[in-house]
Amino acid sequence: MSEQDKFKRHTAFKLRIGDVLTGKPMMDGERFLFLELGSRKIVRVNIIGNIVDKYESEGEKKYSFFTLDDGSGQIKLKVFGDDVAKFKTISQGQTVTVIGLLRYWNNETYISPGIIKEQDPKYLLIRKMEIEKQRTESSEPVEKTQVVEIKDKILGIIKTSEEQGGVDIDKIITDLRESSPEIIKQEIQKLLEEGIVFEPRPGRIRYLG
Repeated sequence: MSEQDKFKRHTAFKLRIGDVLTGKPMMDGERFLFLELGSRKIVRVNIIGNIVDKYESEGEKKYSFFTLDDGSGQIKLKVFGDDVAKFKTISQGQTVTVIGLLRYWNNETYISPGIIKEQDPKYLLIRKMEIEKQRTESSEPVEKTQVVEIKDKILGIIKTSEEQGGVDIDKIITDLRESSPEIIKQEIQKLLEEGIVFEPRPGRIRYLG
């Protein structure tokens, strides 16, 4: 089977990087099967973001690593062998659409891209709005008791992280991966507004009481 056929076989889910990072990699030994995200089993993704870093090998082994950022998180794009030449013109600072297969190795989820195509930066905002609309249309109402339970779990994590000087919001989302990232962020915002927690720096939360 060619690489092109492998890329055609699976649906390319339109996602934000933050969603990918909260998903659970499902493995068969050392072989990555798919990313479990809610009820979805994801192998291939379609993501729009900015290339914020690029590293290209200089030795005999050919490989390129790109860092993609869409405002919700960062993920690596890893290209090896002859495919390096295909993405030679992709550089730091570009806004791109990436379509590729997810991989998981050494505790890191990354993308093996089949397509990296430069886009107008406005498409980053368009994609964000598109995904938020899809979530609103497909989301099921969350019971009040569930929200209270999530809030209690969030507070528990924040309180136990005081010795470390607080906790990153991304870590709370990862620790509570069974809960919706939107609801987690919503409840953290409420805690900030109520003065129960504070933000010593963007994205990090500490307990105020």
